[in-house]
Amino acid sequence: MFPFHRRFCGRSLLSAVAALPLTASGPVRAQALLTQLDEIAVQGSAGIGLPANAPADAIGADAAAAFRTPGLTQSSPVGLNLRTPSRSASRLGLTPLETPASLDIISGETIRLRGQTSVLEAVSQNGTGITAFGSPGNGFGFFTARGFAGQNSIQTLFDGTRLYVGANTVTFPFDTWNVERIEVLRGPASVLYGDGAIGGIVNVVSKKPLFTPLNVARFGLGEDGIARAAVDSTGPIGESLAYRLNVSGNRAAGWITPEGDFRNLAVSGALTLQANPDLAFTLSHDFGYQEPTRHWGTPLLNGRVPDAIRFNNYNVRDSRIAWTDNWTQFRTEWTPSAEVTVRNTAYRLQSRRLWRDVEQYRFNPATGLVDRSDYLEIGHSQEQVGNRFDATFRGALFGLANTFSAGFDVNHVSFRHANNFTFSETPTSVPLNGYDTGFFPPEGRASPAYATRTNQASVFAEDRLFLTDRLSFLTGVRFDAPRLHREDLRSGATFERSFRALGYRFALLYEPTPDTSLYAQYATATDPVNSLITLSQSLAGFELSTGRQVEVGAKGLVFGGAVEWTLAGYRIVKDNLISAVPGQPTVSTQIGQQSSLGAEAALSWLPAPGWRIDANLALLHAQYDDFTQNVGGVAVSYAGNQPINVPEQVANLWVNWAFARDWEGRVGLQHVGGVFSDFGNTARRPAYTLVNLGLDHQVTASSRLSLRVFNLFDTIYAVDGSAVNGVGTAWVLGRPRSLEVAYTIAW
Repeated sequence: MFPFHRRFCGRSLLSAVAALPLTASGPVRAQALLTQLDEIAVQGSAGIGLPANAPADAIGADAAAAFRTPGLTQSSPVGLNLRTPSRSASRLGLTPLETPASLDIISGETIRLRGQTSVLEAVSQNGTGITAFGSPGNGFGFFTARGFAGQNSIQTLFDGTRLYVGANTVTFPFDTWNVERIEVLRGPASVLYGDGAIGGIVNVVSKKPLFTPLNVARFGLGEDGIARAAVDSTGPIGESLAYRLNVSGNRAAGWITPEGDFRNLAVSGALTLQANPDLAFTLSHDFGYQEPTRHWGTPLLNGRVPDAIRFNNYNVRDSRIAWTDNWTQFRTEWTPSAEVTVRNTAYRLQSRRLWRDVEQYRFNPATGLVDRSDYLEIGHSQEQVGNRFDATFRGALFGLANTFSAGFDVNHVSFRHANNFTFSETPTSVPLNGYDTGFFPPEGRASPAYATRTNQASVFAEDRLFLTDRLSFLTGVRFDAPRLHREDLRSGATFERSFRALGYRFALLYEPTPDTSLYAQYATATDPVNSLITLSQSLAGFELSTGRQVEVGAKGLVFGGAVEWTLAGYRIVKDNLISAVPGQPTVSTQIGQQSSLGAEAALSWLPAPGWRIDANLALLHAQYDDFTQNVGGVAVSYAGNQPINVPEQVANLWVNWAFARDWEGRVGLQHVGGVFSDFGNTARRPAYTLVNLGLDHQVTASSRLSLRVFNLFDTIYAVDGSAVNGVGTAWVLGRPRSLEVAYTIAW
């Protein structure tokens, strides 16, 4: 082993492995060890996770329990990971147990064992109180959390860097093969990431190069022509350089016909240079290409989807959706002493997106036909270049132990938008069945519409002061100053707009025992009234919406880590919603208010050898407190109504049973409460419960055969929907019952 590797990976890795009680036997133990070494080494690699002198239990109680019982589930990190260091909820290197906020850490291996190939599936089927919805128009990338919905309220991050939303669309990251873990912070996160995070953040953390050679490949086949292939390779190149390469591809004929096929490709490469024991550089590039299913919804007949048209697609024959993302990062981490850590990330993101579809479908009972409208062609060209720097100092303040972190974030975003909004379309109609969808009109092609340039600068700081051995006071503050310049490429008109946003957080954390913590926090947040980098002239005069949250909670581990649990209660109020003025329905002002009150709980339990139960539940009451809209020239109040796309009950349950040597079964339940597609709460999408099954067989010490059944009872459910005048017109349906088989091998 190389000297630098002993310092950065070897010590924590070997001590952690030595601490694990190796009670599993044969192939199970060999595979468990391989996976566990991978996960521990990733957390201890340069630029992320554990410091070199981390104690063995810093790898998390779930990892320490990995060898307590036989079975494949215990061969990978699962559970709540309350002792796993994270930087999503704080830059102070705290574990979830030390963090006065609600944070989920979902390991990549858990995600892959459960057959979750997309980030949306991984977050919504594992995270507490967070759901996913969306359509091809927004990249299938909308989340809901704590009563708030959409990419302007729940941010998506990649390796801790915020992805700025252009025209309400984010298309990266999407594949889970290169995911080391996903961290979900619920509640306002503006103190960490600026505007647009009142509901929380989803941070996708990628795998990093290792100095231990490892190769993994996966191949899968399934119904509807699904084919999957992926490979992961990492190891040293000489004494001070390591690499990692991940490639994943998926394609299928799809369950929607015609034009229901989809395909995607994700390629990630990274190099880590360990210049000396205290200094590491990592250069990485991630590429993503997607051609999703070109399906915008199934028309409703009397408020439901008949079986006869469930799999019909009414889009035109030559429809096209394509998204390409390129993401380059250069990360530096320097630890000149045990008291100081300095990190810097320079990055560039480039996105190209194209849509050419007919997007609205509505059944006409008078004619018995499906009326089609919104023949749209839209193109995005987006580039985000920036740099994030922070430094952490550990020492004392007024004789009390203290950790302080400060830094800055600067970036520039260029965005160009092409559309055919000036096209005077002629709506068409087709039969419910036996139709010819036709072609997109050649005269309806897009032309350049507008371009924006956004410059953003921010400074931030955090501090944790130990008032006693068990009580600590945590504070955080961030100031953002974005400036937008927009030019209409058709008329030549321009405008500029500057914003100022201040977010802060105060919290108390009390640890009555080493395995229990109680906390209370107050946090503020800001949200843009629409996607900030594509803000229109009509919205330019409005300020950022503001919010505030009060949260109390408790977390802990009992029975030697066999049980992990969390509880949280909160209230969030968001002000300055754009609302019509009573008596003047054509005049809008920022007088609206929205609020949510909720409770959340999560549990991970090893009740008996070979068994594991992971469960979470979220209950909330969300409503518009003061919100009025112009409807046909009349000001209509929606006060007291449930916000669009927000469910008030969300629950997940996973039960794993290693019922025989080298065999394990699992069942997963996901429940999402009913939601509305309109402000008036008349276009309802019903609640649904999905059941997923899994069966794994450890064929050899380094290979596994997996069977997955998704949506066992073939439930018809909607992941998005449209409405006109308070009447639901179409639903974007979720995946029907389907089966997949996969084979994974490591060497």
